[in-house]
Amino acid sequence: MALLAGVVWHWWIGVVLMAGSVALVVAIIIGYIKKVVLPKYPRK
Repeated sequence: MALLAGVVWHWWIGVVLMAGSVALVVAIIIGYIKKVVLPKYPRK
């Protein structure tokens, strides 16, 4: 039973780390667009 709990535990840690990594990449892309790209093309 402890072996099964270890497998499930590692699977959930992987899910949490993957979600955090994806969120970080999206935040970096949005930050780049807001700080670098948008000032080059101001709205009229």
